[in-house]
Amino acid sequence: MGYIFKNVNHLVGKAIHSYKLLDDGDRIIVAISGGVDSLLTLWFLNHWLEKAPISYEILAVHLDMGFKVKLWPKLKEFLLNYKIPFYYEETNFGNIAHSNFNKAKSPCFLCAMLRRKRLFEIAYRFGFNKIALGHHQDDIIETFFMNMCFSGELSTMVPRQEMFKGLITIIRPLSFVDKEKIDRVSKYLKLPQQKNPCPSSKDNRREFIRQLLFSLYKSDSKIKGNIMHALKNVRLEYLL
Repeated sequence: MGYIFKNVNHLVGKAIHSYKLLDDGDRIIVAISGGVDSLLTLWFLNHWLEKAPISYEILAVHLDMGFKVKLWPKLKEFLLNYKIPFYYEETNFGNIAHSNFNKAKSPCFLCAMLRRKRLFEIAYRFGFNKIALGHHQDDIIETFFMNMCFSGELSTMVPRQEMFKGLITIIRPLSFVDKEKIDRVSKYLKLPQQKNPCPSSKDNRREFIRQLLFSLYKSDSKIKGNIMHALKNVRLEYLL
């Protein structure tokens, strides 16, 4: 397990250096949903505070989506144990996304949009210039296929994305790490393991694409790596 931790730590460092995710004086909001992906992102950014040659500040932010099952108690305990500053806010975004009010968008799309908008508002209100999200390698690949299949475009998430003319930058330190390694390292670090309370968590387009890709990965272990490499090896002259 120590080897996996070192490998993930290396991949996080590679993403940080390759895409210049951290700068001296950064004030970074780390959005923690309650899942291990965002918690591991927080853990590494907190861990790198001690060894990075630069100085930056982090604030863990948890937005309660309004579901009956509450993730905050375990998250708060974790944050207090690591002495990480935090901000907590209750919303009804999840309920709005699953209500009759939402007729045009999928629940996941609207919920994510409302959550992202609120994170931007919090960052601006408290003077933070970056927002760290827990998206990983699998998310990047899945998003590419979702956009291609359901939106008719070739695009995906990127490790660093400037918003509002650079006022706020989204960073994804786990961009080079696959989900299996995240789960193993999260257990090794004893991060809180909690189920997603969203009723649409296993019934959405992303899950459909995830299962489709899983069948591809099973057929050839090189496919996931090849897809990730292809996203950086685009030959525009052979696209319409």
